Amino acid sequence: MDDMSLYEATQSVLDDHYKVEPASKWLRLVNLLIDYVAFWVLGVVVGFVIIYLFGNESAGWFEGVPGFLIGISISLGYYIILEGATGRTLGKLVTGTKVVNEVGGAPSFTQILGRCLSRFIPFEAFSFLGDDGRGWHDSIPNTYVIKCR
Repeated sequence: MDDMSLYEATQSVLDDHYKVEPASKWLRLVNLLIDYVAFWVLGVVVGFVIIYLFGNESAGWFEGVPGFLIGISISLGYYIILEGATGRTLGKLVTGTKVVNEVGGAPSFTQILGRCLSRFIPFEAFSFLGDDGRGWHDSIPNTYVIKCR
């Protein structure tokens, strides 16, 4: 045997055809639009469920602060559950993109949480339109959106 130990992991060499390609600004915009439609549909479904379970008088819950908190909860739940479990939201699934950490692996829970909370920064939705195409919800928790097909 060479100088390699029996217990050492083997080294693999990826051929030059394997490249990680960041998602374009336009794919990111399509992700945003699809995810906003998904929020709207999810919000309507949650609204109908609440009204069905608690009656018409519960419709007032969707006004003011309670409605704002319900909306925040839907947004956080959508991103934390989908990106945390699969690295993809509905928009990313449609466009063939995925969230990864700095080394191309699955992001940690704290990175996913950081992405979710960063989305509440005013005008954050437009931050990916900068030169590098990386939004604040990527740069703050150190994540990337890449093409995966």
